[in-house]
Amino acid sequence: MGLELRAKRVTLRPIVAADFEAWSEVRRRCGEWLTRWEPRALVDVSDPAEERRVFLQRIAARERERQLGMGYGFGIFLGGRFVGEINLSSIQRGPFQNSYIGYWIDEAQAGQGLMPEATAAILRFAFDDLRLHRVQISVIPRNASSRRVPEKLGLRDEGTALRYLEINGVWEDHVRYAITAEEWFERSALITAEWLA
Repeated sequence: MGLELRAKRVTLRPIVAADFEAWSEVRRRCGEWLTRWEPRALVDVSDPAEERRVFLQRIAARERERQLGMGYGFGIFLGGRFVGEINLSSIQRGPFQNSYIGYWIDEAQAGQGLMPEATAAILRFAFDDLRLHRVQISVIPRNASSRRVPEKLGLRDEGTALRYLEINGVWEDHVRYAITAEEWFERSALITAEWLA
């Protein structure tokens, strides 16, 4: 399975073919709860939660991103059980050295502090291993649950970007949170003690 990241309670690893049933079950059960915060599915593309073939294509795309150093996708596992997904995507090198974090979690597991743990593990990976300079998280302002993740970790609120991303067919504003390598190294011991150790 390759790369694996650990936090206090959760383990992050790339999603593999054997995860299809668990991933599909969570996506189907939580579909309405999740899709209101996600880009609308393309009309001519099958749902990976419904078709194993499309799920496998999705895994292959994540693997290509990983090989190219452009992105790292992880399943979030609690006691070996799949509970969500977190991605470090759109990695840009050169003078920017930036990336974005996106995440979702099983509705039944929400509110238990698992996503801040997973996010802290991704931040440690981004700064300590990949040597990025900046990581950003963008959240629709009314998505209070998702906003609590960067706020719990003390990421800087950089303001609201108007009509930033098309979500479920609507151009939505997003609050932009960020942390730089300098901030990470100042606070990594505290974040590690609270969320990772």
